[in-house]
Amino acid sequence: MNARALVAEGLGTLLLLAVVVGSGIMGDTLSAGSTGLALLANSIATGLALAVLIFAFGPLSGAHFNPAVTLAFCLRGDTPWRVAPAYIAVQLVGAVLGVVLAHAMFGDDLLQTSATDRGASHLWVSEVVATFGLILAIFAGVRYHLASVPWLVGTYIAAAYWFTASTSFANPAVTVARALTETFAGIAPAHVAAFVAMQLLGAVLAWALCHWLYAPDEPAHA
Repeated sequence: MNARALVAEGLGTLLLLAVVVGSGIMGDTLSAGSTGLALLANSIATGLALAVLIFAFGPLSGAHFNPAVTLAFCLRGDTPWRVAPAYIAVQLVGAVLGVVLAHAMFGDDLLQTSATDRGASHLWVSEVVATFGLILAIFAGVRYHLASVPWLVGTYIAAAYWFTASTSFANPAVTVARALTETFAGIAPAHVAAFVAMQLLGAVLAWALCHWLYAPDEPAHA
């Protein structure tokens, strides 16, 4: 671990949240009340930006931008456990600053609290599925074609906005930060813990499957 890796993780997560929240505000503003159109704008912007951010920062830090991804890579043995606390800390700080930046860009109050109710059990199931698929996409890319990881992750997240009822947070840092915005992307603070728990569960389940599915004795090109 070095300073460049930590800056890359923090800055990448900051920019990711600025995109998630900023595109949500813009989509909501321009969609004339159409939630579907706002979500379409939000998902496209997030997927494209995520691919670019992973491409830009991946060589420096691995471009986790996500405590669940850091956990999965620690379980896999690619990231030392001693690195995880620092990575998660800068991801959380970066995420919060990204929300503040998005508010600043749109002239909103910098500090907010969301009232968006996301407390239903089907949303929690969705977060397990969303995070499971994210880790699967990453590990498949790492196993078969590393250069494709940015586009695999970006396109998966854009798709998961639509096929999960929760709109695929799939990231504890994103979830915590989105509790601090009373905009299209928000989540009430009371529902953050359940989302985070389900995301971590999804990450562990995906790691367990991939540990067997992509075993060293499995050919890289079947």
